[in-house]
Amino acid sequence: MPPRRKTHVITQQTLLFLLRPLEALGFLWAELPFRPAPEYESWTADIGFVTQARWDADTNDYFMGAPDLVIEVLSRSNTMDEILDRQDVCLRNGCTAFWVVDSKRKTILLTTPERSYMQVCSCGHKVPMPFLSDTLEVAAIFKR
Repeated sequence: MPPRRKTHVITQQTLLFLLRPLEALGFLWAELPFRPAPEYESWTADIGFVTQARWDADTNDYFMGAPDLVIEVLSRSNTMDEILDRQDVCLRNGCTAFWVVDSKRKTILLTTPERSYMQVCSCGHKVPMPFLSDTLEVAAIFKR
């Protein structure tokens, strides 16, 4: 996989800054390595958040299971089929919110495991911040 482009890295850094309140509840990191299930090799989430209880309970070399929040920032090398497959595996293995961030279209696709919440949000919308009773303005992610 080629190195990330500047837009990708800037989007990741912005998300880390905006999601910083989650750090009080667990572990938040860019390029978070994890193994969604034993039959998979390790993967990396562009941004991943794991609640403190799950993080502390895991003693493996790679976090076992999907992070509670997985954020994937679309790149030119991604196909939507690949991203949706990744989403399905993560949502079956511990992930409670999966976001696909599209910097080109300035949108976020939010999905939950039971698909009870599946929404595309664009600038002008606010999205719920997982595990917090707060929202995040989509436009804030794409300010440059």
